[in-house]
Amino acid sequence: MDYSIESTPLEKLQCDCLIAGVFADKSLSPAAQQLDILTHGLIARLVERGDVTGETGEALLINAVPNSKIERILLAGLGKKEALNGKNYRKTLAAAINSLKKLPIKDVVCALAENPVSGCDLTWKIRQIAEVFGDAAYQFTQLKSDKTLECKVEQTRMLAPEAEFDAAGLGLRQGRAIADAINLTKHMADLPGNVCTPTYLAEQAIAVGKKSAKTTVEILEEEDMEALGMGSFLSVTRGSRQPAKLICLNYQGGEKNAKPVVLVGKGLTFDAGGISLKPGPGMDEMKYDMCGGAAVIGTLQAVAQLELPLNVIGLVPASENLPDGNANKPGDIWTSMSGKTIEILNTDAEGRLILCDTLTYAERFNPDAVIDLATLTGACLVALGRVPSGLLGNDDELCNALIRASEIAVDSVWRLPLWEEYQELLKSNFADMANIGGKDAGTITAACFLSRFTENVRWAHLDIAGTAWRTGLTKGATGRPVPLLCQYLLDRVN
Repeated sequence: MDYSIESTPLEKLQCDCLIAGVFADKSLSPAAQQLDILTHGLIARLVERGDVTGETGEALLINAVPNSKIERILLAGLGKKEALNGKNYRKTLAAAINSLKKLPIKDVVCALAENPVSGCDLTWKIRQIAEVFGDAAYQFTQLKSDKTLECKVEQTRMLAPEAEFDAAGLGLRQGRAIADAINLTKHMADLPGNVCTPTYLAEQAIAVGKKSAKTTVEILEEEDMEALGMGSFLSVTRGSRQPAKLICLNYQGGEKNAKPVVLVGKGLTFDAGGISLKPGPGMDEMKYDMCGGAAVIGTLQAVAQLELPLNVIGLVPASENLPDGNANKPGDIWTSMSGKTIEILNTDAEGRLILCDTLTYAERFNPDAVIDLATLTGACLVALGRVPSGLLGNDDELCNALIRASEIAVDSVWRLPLWEEYQELLKSNFADMANIGGKDAGTITAACFLSRFTENVRWAHLDIAGTAWRTGLTKGATGRPVPLLCQYLLDRVN
């Protein structure tokens, strides 16, 4: 979808559909008021007779507009004026584009950014239009014989006053970059495991690196990891015929000696659980166990596209976890890159085994902060559902910055405790630690495990097991937490 900023007066505007807002108290947005005048009171009559109530997420399409170059009008419910916050604004945008995407509409003008949103400026409002519309327009067709797109919208123009074009343009630039990053993330995640292998993921990172002169990409092979002593990481890939990769993207947009932010994303391109085999039903969704890695690659693309004046490193440990005669066994003990030994009590707790060596590797970049993201524990889905991602970490300032960024990006997180008492659950009689802590507090004990490899850095962990993809009839990747990570990095610039 193409996006642009538009300032043409409504009486001169030509488009397939114009989106304007109506509030729950039946008052009209400025654009809706103008349309009401141009249509000789049509909008007010529809509101008065109850065809549209203005509730958040409601949408009414007027299919014909007499004596106008505007072919259609979509009235979008904005809810109560005092309750129009970022989350409700995005709900309205989503309802609007979803109402239109199956219709033969190619050119849409959105006037919703004119409405005040609590705590949000025009740059943010414009950015959200690109993000939400881009998300709705995404459709996976690569492996279908019929590649017809459900969404026919090709162009979205966003109304903004000429005096505010700079702010609107900034929002458009940010929104386009983030929307592109979300769609790249979703596309990689939606691919099946027989296509999106660790090698394929590395190839996508290389392609992203070629788009920017400030980004370099290095791929560490298994022999490189063996030389580094990554016994924990390599233990996971023993059951797979696909070679593991450690993908390293290095974006240098800041001062040469400025400490980077390191993003680490779990890249399990398929997770059958290994010898501790997962149940068969729903196992197809384990192709999504690389969503953390995909989000890191997507975020690095957005960072380079926006040319942020920061240094950002993206590390993606990529592997498969499959049963095999050479695979990890419960009871095996491996030595991590840090020198700490790990007893494998459950081979399905493999994400932390590839992450811990990568977190140790991250220290060589002398990072200002390390953020890892992983579809790590089913326990996080049980605890928090599919609304927020779990957040844990060893630095309050870093965690609070991520919480603020999540609120702005409307990409929610919820912080869980990382108390010393939970560390006791990882005790092993035979190694420095076990790779699981039992049935209790699974999300927390997983983070406790990772915390043992991040003692020398400011570190935060995002458990995205409940938020990285949808299941059921709408099964598919969400692209989260790309918006959160991009906002956090934008906040560092500002």
